[in-house]
Amino acid sequence: MKDSILIYSGGMDSTTMMYEYRDRIAIALSFDYGSKHNAKELECASWHCKQLGIKHVIIPLAFMQQYFKSSLLIGGEDIPEGSYDDENMKSTVVPFRNGIMLAIAAGLAESNGLQHVMMANHSGDHAIYPDCRPEFVSNMSHAISAGTYEHLTILAPYTDITKGDIATRGKRLGVDYGHTWSCYKGGDRHCGKCGTCTERKEALRDAGIEDTTEYED
Repeated sequence: MKDSILIYSGGMDSTTMMYEYRDRIAIALSFDYGSKHNAKELECASWHCKQLGIKHVIIPLAFMQQYFKSSLLIGGEDIPEGSYDDENMKSTVVPFRNGIMLAIAAGLAESNGLQHVMMANHSGDHAIYPDCRPEFVSNMSHAISAGTYEHLTILAPYTDITKGDIATRGKRLGVDYGHTWSCYKGGDRHCGKCGTCTERKEALRDAGIEDTTEYED
């Protein structure tokens, strides 16, 4: 039964979720919010939606780049290189990004008679991104339920597992990770040095997947 909308970036995690829950997802919702890697992500997102025949909606959020402060956004400071940890990646936080996106997704879901909004946060995000943590997801789900006639809820089934676990699921599902994007720098190829590139390499290695990603290094 198609009862859900998926917030879909075109990265490894949300792509895996789309394949795993394809029978439930009526709409894959992406946002063009001015991140340095947005164009690369959206290209990958469109590719997978076409493969699965899932409706793809892209909503522009230009105000985020214009008014918010984050190294992830065009015009922001340089993306840090090194490990995917709290202090190193803190500058990449886009304030309340998931809260804004979830609210829009809830409105679109209710407008289309759907019951759930899906998001692909995982345990590795918790320390870095406040709007990926279990308490945020739970409270936001309660708010969305209280604020919609049909009491919509958030489904976040990857909250307590690692990116390596997600990649392992993707391997079983036959997900082509060559058509996903992780690098926050948004160059022609993955830089291979930033936190998200490092995390990508580790997840693919842990899942026993050959890494065919083109890296600059």
